[in-house]
Parts: sequence; C-alpha cells; structure tokens
Amino acid sequence: MSFDATDLALSAAVETAGAKELVGAFISVDYDDENRLANYLFESNLPGYNGWRWSVTITKLDEISPATICDVVVIPGPDSLLAPKWIPYADRLQPGDVGVGDIVPSQPDDPRLVPGFAALPQDEELDPTQLWELGLGRLRVLSIEGRDQAASRWYEGDRGPNAPIAKAAPKPCGSCGYFLPIAGSLRSAFGVCANAISPEDAKVVSVDHGCGAHSEATV
Repeated sequence: MSFDATDLALSAAVETAGAKELVGAFISVDYDDENRLANYLFESNLPGYNGWRWSVTITKLDEISPATICDVVVIPGPDSLLAPKWIPYADRLQPGDVGVGDIVPSQPDDPRLVPGFAALPQDEELDPTQLWELGLGRLRVLSIEGRDQAASRWYEGDRGPNAPIAKAAPKPCGSCGYFLPIAGSLRSAFGVCANAISPEDAKVVSVDHGCGAHSEATV
C-alpha cells in the first residue's frame, strides 16, 4: 500500500535535527507493503556527517488510519564519511602514546611475557632453587620472544650501529669508560650510557653504537 507522507517525514526529521537547515533535500522513499511501512530519505546537513542521510520510517495501517512516525535516525550514505574501523587499544598504542597518569592494562596472554618461574637465572640473579622452591622473583618476566623483540628494536633503532651518529663516532660504546653493561642475557649486546654530555646519556645503546663523546676519543 503506497501513501504520501513526505511532509510528515520532513517535519519529523527537522524536529529531531533541531533546525530546518540541518535537513537537506528529499532523496527517495521505499515502501514495504507487507508491513505497511514507508522509509523516507533526506540529505543530512549535520556538521561532521558528510554524505549521511536522515531516514524517517512511517507506517499507515489502512486507507483511513493516519500515518504514524516509527523512527527517525541518521544513516550513512554511499559516499558518507565514516569513522575508521575500531582497533583494540593493545594494537593501536604506539611508542610515546602513554603519558603521565595513563594506565595501560597488560594482556594475560601477551607472548612477550612468561610466568616468573620461567625466568633465566642470569636475568633474575637468583639460582634455580630460589626461583622454583621459594617463589622469588616477579610474577611475569620476558619470554624469549619478548627478549628478541626488544633486542631487535633497540639494535635497529637510533641507538644501534646503523645510526648516523654511530657511523661518525671515533670508537664504539663497548670500549667507552662511560658504558655500563646491562644485567641479564642481553649484557653482551647492550648497555647504558653514563656520560652526561653524550646525547645518549641514560639510554640503552648497543655495544657497537657510538658518539663523539667516547671516553678515549683523542683530538
């Protein structure tokens, strides 16, 4: 059953929008004869909703019954501007995103972590008996995968051997008196710079990184 309720649909959209200028031109109407429904579409002029449409659903039970408004919503059109697909925060966070007061819950199935009893003795500085029988150490520690990821990230980053400052350095960090090897299984590959005048001070550097503030640099 077709019926014309364009004016009613338009007024309903304007009332919902709150201003006449937020509802654009009439686009189309689709009838659902089985359910006695008509769906009217109007262009949307809502700020930030480019290409969206006002959708007004109206019903009319029979020839003599008045038309009744069922629903008024804004729906995306074929050329609408849509929000990007939602990405879980764990996959969305980038280095530097976490600020003061921000809390980032850890994932119980994070492949970079394993239970504390799986810690390497050289990382925890505890013998296997203490780790296993006494339950000492942290609840979770780095897994082999997590350790490999960290090592690759550090080595390939700005404080690895391929950084411009390292290529121009007179000698590598491993031979510098300000180089403090880190503890654990990564000791042979990384350390922390303790030279206050170095741009790498207090940062993790690879043994083959370097800068111009090497302790043994000569004029």
